[in-house]
Amino acid sequence: MAQLKSKNEELMAKAREERAVMLKEARETKDRIVNEAKEQAKIEANKIIVDAQQQINAQKMAALTEVKNQVGKLVVEVTEKVLRRELASQSAQEAHIQDLVKEVNLS
Repeated sequence: MAQLKSKNEELMAKAREERAVMLKEARETKDRIVNEAKEQAKIEANKIIVDAQQQINAQKMAALTEVKNQVGKLVVEVTEKVLRRELASQSAQEAHIQDLVKEVNLS
């Protein structure tokens, strides 16, 4: 009976040892999986941030281009209206042409 009890205790000690090894391996596997998932999440987050920054820059450039185009159109319209008003008469047109000729000759 003592021999059987000793054998049982030996088996129990081995079982505990195996359980401890299995638990350690399970923790290590869990930690590895969690760390890999965190790293992958960081990579994906950085990719999303870079893509968002590129989209923001593209939209910013498109908005600036649109503003420049609108300003250019407004400048042309205002200039056209000013010139029409200033050159409404034949004498004003001739005077303006003479001034332009003088500027070209001086340059």
